[in-house]
Amino acid sequence: MKQGQFEALYQPVWQALETLIEQLEARKGVLTAQQLTEFAPLYRKVCHFHALAKERRYSSYLVDKLGDLVVRGHQQLYRRKQPLAQQFLRFIVTDFPRLVRQEQGYFWTATALLYLPGLLLFLAVLWQPDLVYTIMAPEQVDNFEEMYNPANRTLGSARESATNWQMFGFYISNNIGVSFRTFASGLLYGIGSIFFLVFNGLLFGAVAGHLTNAEYTETFFTFVVGHGSFELTAIVISGAAGLKLGYHLLNPGNRTRLEALKQAGRIAIRLVYGVIIMLVIAAFIEAFWSSNNILVPWQKYLVGAALWVVVIAYLCLSGRQGKADLP
Repeated sequence: MKQGQFEALYQPVWQALETLIEQLEARKGVLTAQQLTEFAPLYRKVCHFHALAKERRYSSYLVDKLGDLVVRGHQQLYRRKQPLAQQFLRFIVTDFPRLVRQEQGYFWTATALLYLPGLLLFLAVLWQPDLVYTIMAPEQVDNFEEMYNPANRTLGSARESATNWQMFGFYISNNIGVSFRTFASGLLYGIGSIFFLVFNGLLFGAVAGHLTNAEYTETFFTFVVGHGSFELTAIVISGAAGLKLGYHLLNPGNRTRLEALKQAGRIAIRLVYGVIIMLVIAAFIEAFWSSNNILVPWQKYLVGAALWVVVIAYLCLSGRQGKADLP
């Protein structure tokens, strides 16, 4: 079935659902019993239409519009039935990983933009050590050497704060700042998100390569392996959200750019909510576990590997029902 036929046949269904959703969102009174009865069947049909539109590769405008209705309908369907704590738990356990999988095209693009430049510069610095100064000033290089000196009792950022709890707060502020810039700069037609992803990848590769040359490999990698699973993945998802904003600004389809941005923003901001949760977890691990220089390296590598498995399994498997995701 061609898209035009599909829209002509089924558009009244999703328009009816959109009307009910708008009434609920605007809190314009209470829906009638008949309207409430109609809501769930309409929602199920639109979920089906969304899946068909994606499978048949209809225009991004139609796929995104139906996807937006699915998300908004889901919010209305569950928000009045569940206390806030249950909604929060549902978002963490099911909605967020599903949303990441739904936007996996942006996710994998952001992954490549972060990791590939970092890997290339890491290898280049191993081969030509002076290349580290193309990314960092000599003072920054000296600072990193001091931070990861094996003689330190604690590793990572210089401990100007007296307690792990203060460092926990510092890491939250710093990491959220990096992720927010990566996300928000997507408003520059995606160029900003691309820049911050590539730059952070290059910075990480340069630092890793230089500290490997300085024979600080053990202290550096045992530090980053623990919290890196949450922190680096959160930065990738922030970049994916920013790329989504940029793509819809560049390619609004039949919509105005403002309308396209609003629709993309509803999904992107939910990705950022999940990113914040991941960064809080990363900051806790970084402050209380990663910085500890007393543990044996194999213990930190083992825990770090386990955390990577947890993050990958969470994003790939959590929230699935049977073989298919709920849209």
